[in-house]
Amino acid sequence: MKTLLIALNLFAALAVSTAAYAQQSLLPDPEIYEKDHFKKQCTEVEFSDGFVTHQDINNDGLVDVVVNEGEMTCDGTKGPQCDEDGCVYNFYLQVAEGGYFMIATAKTYGYDFVQRFGNKVLAMKMHPRFCDRPDGDPKTDPCVITTRVRGTKFVTISKK
Repeated sequence: MKTLLIALNLFAALAVSTAAYAQQSLLPDPEIYEKDHFKKQCTEVEFSDGFVTHQDINNDGLVDVVVNEGEMTCDGTKGPQCDEDGCVYNFYLQVAEGGYFMIATAKTYGYDFVQRFGNKVLAMKMHPRFCDRPDGDPKTDPCVITTRVRGTKFVTISKK
């Protein structure tokens, strides 16, 4: 019985230490991080001005970063991961202690940053199937998912 308790304690200690390693480290600059990633992936890479947007997405007064991978050209292909679902957007929050961490990745056609109920929210345009319209036309009738960043999570306000 004592051996079983020791084994369970050891397992618990390993599980806790593994969870600590899984925690995301802070990035000093997401723009440099993202550009370095693609410079390793592509022989020739170009970034347009829309590749990175600096704006406060969670209403905390700190400037966050949104990366639009559709605004990058890799080996002659603009937005190589873009498809009928849109392009990959990576959302990074800045923390008061300094540095950034990725809060979300979304494949979307784009987003608007709008004022709703006293807070700024993201209105993301996505494939109609995300609003239970699988046969909808993405060009004329995209799904608009409005989210607010609360703490470190995207909270869906509405889907249209």
